[in-house]
Amino acid sequence: MLPSDAPVTPAPPPALGRARVAAFALIALIAVALVLGPLLADLRGAFPAVAATPAATHDPDMVKVALGPPETLDPAAAGDAGSAALIAQVFEGLTTVDADLVVRPALAESWTFTDGGRTAIFTLRDGLAFSDGTPLTAEDVRRSWMRVLDPASPSPLASLLDEVAGATDYQRGRGPADAVGLEADGRTLTVRFTRPATDFAAVAASPTLAVVPPSADRGPGAFVPGDGFVASGGYIPVGVSPTYIALRANDRYWAGRPAIGSIEVIQSLEGTSPVEAFRSGAVDLTPVDPAFASWLGYDRDLGPSLRDGVSVNLEYVGFDAASPPFDDARVRRAFATAVDWKRLVALGSDGTDQAATGMIPPAIPGRSNEDFVPAYDPDGARALLAEAGYPGGSGFPAVTFITSGNPHAAAIAAELEQSLGVRVDLETMDFTQYFDRLAQDPPGMWIVDWVADYPGRTAILRLLLGSDQQNNFGRWSSPAFDAALEEGSSATDAAVAGSAFDRAERIVRDDAPVVPLSYGTSYWLARDGLLGAGENGLGFVRFAGLAWADR
Repeated sequence: MLPSDAPVTPAPPPALGRARVAAFALIALIAVALVLGPLLADLRGAFPAVAATPAATHDPDMVKVALGPPETLDPAAAGDAGSAALIAQVFEGLTTVDADLVVRPALAESWTFTDGGRTAIFTLRDGLAFSDGTPLTAEDVRRSWMRVLDPASPSPLASLLDEVAGATDYQRGRGPADAVGLEADGRTLTVRFTRPATDFAAVAASPTLAVVPPSADRGPGAFVPGDGFVASGGYIPVGVSPTYIALRANDRYWAGRPAIGSIEVIQSLEGTSPVEAFRSGAVDLTPVDPAFASWLGYDRDLGPSLRDGVSVNLEYVGFDAASPPFDDARVRRAFATAVDWKRLVALGSDGTDQAATGMIPPAIPGRSNEDFVPAYDPDGARALLAEAGYPGGSGFPAVTFITSGNPHAAAIAAELEQSLGVRVDLETMDFTQYFDRLAQDPPGMWIVDWVADYPGRTAILRLLLGSDQQNNFGRWSSPAFDAALEEGSSATDAAVAGSAFDRAERIVRDDAPVVPLSYGTSYWLARDGLLGAGENGLGFVRFAGLAWADR
C-alpha cells in the first residue's frame, strides 16, 4: 500500500457500457489523473488559465472537485467513465436515477407505457431551454438520440437503443432513418419498441442519451469549453486550463440555478495524492483509491469525510469464444472451474472488493441471490481439458491474457498453469488502447471492469453478452441465452422476468464465455458541510445538487 503522501499513478478508468466501453454503467469514477486527457491536451492555451481558489477557507460559491480526464464531452462519442461523469453535469437526460436506484423525472416531467409496454410516451416539462435560451423540445431529444445511432459514427453505446423499432437496422446501415421508432411533437416524445421495454425509463437516464443542442451538428467544436458552449444540464463548461475545467451554473437549468455558482473540475494534482490534496484544502471533493479507503475510515481527521458509493460495477474475465482454443466450451469450462475465484479475490483484495456471485452487481434491482460463479473443481477441469484433446495441458497453445493493470491477473495465470499445465502469457496494455484491442483483435483472455449504464439487468447481460452486441468482446453467441433475455425483457410480471434472467445467468455459468470476478465500490472524500456529495445510482455525484451548509 502506498503511503498517503505518495504521488499516485492514476488507476485506469473502468469501462462504462465500454460502461460504458460503459456503461451510464450508471459508474465507478476513476482516480485523479496526473495529466489531461486527449480532449484537454488539444485545448491547452485556448483559454486563459484562472488562478486556483485559495485553500484556507472555502468560497461559498465554489466547489473544487477532482475527477479523471474526459476523453470527450460529446454524449454520443463517450465510452468511458471519466467522460460520462462530466457529461452528466453539462447535458441532461429525460430521467435520472437517485441514490436508491429509483428513476426520477429530469427533462421529462412524466412518462407512460402503452401497448403492453411496446410504446413509451415521455412528456417534457413546459418552458425548457438550453443555456443560450433556445427552446428545448422533444425534437431535440429525437435528434440527440439519432446522433447516437448515426451509421457513419455510431456511439460506443448505441446498443442502449437496440429495443427501439428500426434503431439497429438504421445504425448498421440496413434501414432508413424515418423507420426508427422515435416521434417528436412539441413536448411529447413517443418511443416505439420491438418488444415490451418497461425498463426504458431507466435506460433514458444514461449520459449517452442526454440532450445536446442543434449546434452539436457542427462537430467536435461544439463540445469545446468556452463562452459559446451550449448546455442542457446544471453547468456550462466556460474555460479550460492545463489543470482544470471551469464550470459555471446554468441560469436556465430546469430545476433552477444550482446553489453552487462555480465548479472547478480539477484534472491534475501535479504529483500530489488525492488524500493530501483534500487534507490541504486544494480540493473539496475527490474520489480516492479503495486501497486508501481501507484505512481512511479509521483516520481521526479524515474518517468522517469518507463516503462510499453505489456498487454498480463488475469486474469479469472474458474468453475469445469465436477462436481456438476457447471456441470449445469444454476448454472455457475447464478454465472457469480450475480457479478458486472467490478465494483469489479474498486473498488479493484490500477488503474493499467483494467476490462476485454472478454478473449482476449488488445494487441492481431484481438481482438474484443465486450463486452463478462456476464451482471450483480442478479435477473436473483437468478432465474437461483432456476431453477437449489436451490431456495434462499437452499440445495446448500459449494463451495471451491482457489487462490494463489488474492486481488479480498474475494469480489467475499462476493458478491456471498449476491446475491445468497450460501456459498463460500476461500482457499489460494502456487503457487508451485496451478496448480498441478487444474490439479489433481480441486475445484469448482479458479482464474488464464494467460500470452499468443504467440500473437494470440488461445493462450487463445484454450489452456484454447478447449476440452481435458491440461490447460482446468474446463474440459469444447463444440462442438460448438470447431467448431468456427476450423473455426477461418482455415480461411485465417481476417473478417471470426474474426467472428468465436467472436462466440466462445459469447459461453463462455453464457455457463460461465469461467468469464474474468481483464487485467494487467507489470512495470519496467530501469536505465537511458540503451537502449532496453522495453518488447517485449511476455512480457519480450530481453537481447541481451540491450546496454548502453554511451558505
